[in-house]
Amino acid sequence: MRFLLTAEQREFTRSLDAMLAAAKTPAVVRAWAVGDTAPGRALWSRLAEAGVFALAVPERHEGVGPLPVELAVAFTELGRHAVPGPLVETVAAAAFLDRLGTQSDGLSGERSDGEAIAAEWLPGIASGKSAVSFALLAAGAPYALDAATADAVFAIEGDTVRLAESAGEVQRSTDPARRLTSPLGGTVLAQGPAVTDAARHATRVARLATAAQSLGLGRTLLAHTVEYVRRRTQFGVAIGSFQAVKHQLADVLIALEFAEPLVHSAALALAAADVSADAVAADREIAAAKVAAGEAAYGAALTALHLHGALGYTDELDLSLWIRKARPLRDAWGTPSVCRAQVLAGLTPVEAQT
Repeated sequence: MRFLLTAEQREFTRSLDAMLAAAKTPAVVRAWAVGDTAPGRALWSRLAEAGVFALAVPERHEGVGPLPVELAVAFTELGRHAVPGPLVETVAAAAFLDRLGTQSDGLSGERSDGEAIAAEWLPGIASGKSAVSFALLAAGAPYALDAATADAVFAIEGDTVRLAESAGEVQRSTDPARRLTSPLGGTVLAQGPAVTDAARHATRVARLATAAQSLGLGRTLLAHTVEYVRRRTQFGVAIGSFQAVKHQLADVLIALEFAEPLVHSAALALAAADVSADAVAADREIAAAKVAAGEAAYGAALTALHLHGALGYTDELDLSLWIRKARPLRDAWGTPSVCRAQVLAGLTPVEAQT
């Protein structure tokens, strides 16, 4: 598949890049990490004005979506600039509420209460007034991102979704800007197969957005590392001239170049699934993109840390904010092993070995 962005999509990318570059996101990330969310919410409003969250919200609820390709383009830029906050979780919640709202009552054929829930929250998500978190609670993943600061937390347990009322103690993360808490209590909003189906769809959107974030993150790590090895000298020459350094950077570049078309292909598969209901193919495409982009970003982080030497460990270095995001993003919304298993699921033994 040959994938090229349209002129409109490229212009959207450039405008987001310019806006985020001017926003000085390292300072925003540092403030968010210590609980000062004001700069982050101000940037959130600007992203909403640019239409980022509206991409996941349908027109009937004041959005412009769902547009998976544009969403992937936007989240690549968000990852490139390390924007903090429950970005993925908000678009996942939008996808969940949209799908829940379109489910019909199995007996009467009429719309369920899900449409009323969607109508209550989706316009606010599209406009940026509501920053929400979304979590699939299980024994191995009982946490929601930024539950303490989000305007709402939609917690899924089995076939039940509830609006959590409070958040537990903040858990430590490799990325200090990822504030994980356990959603507590709350009102049950809906139950049944419709919740399960909507949660599966939300997971697809979350994985795609996370893969795109990882791709952008890896691009920044590579760019800054290349710039650094050109300036850093050893034995009177730039370390970037050493063959071993070139090989490490080439490996990172190849991994990112391989991941990018997979992310774009996954976005196209998700868009096609919305039309054809071929969710299995979309699941596999998205899982493959998630693995490739997550591993590429993690590899870029390790290489950046190695080539920056002792500087890579310091909080004072802004690049450390990117480095520490790589592993949490790689594991969020499906670890590499989970996503690899989904890619292989349904393949014949011969296909699985090729």
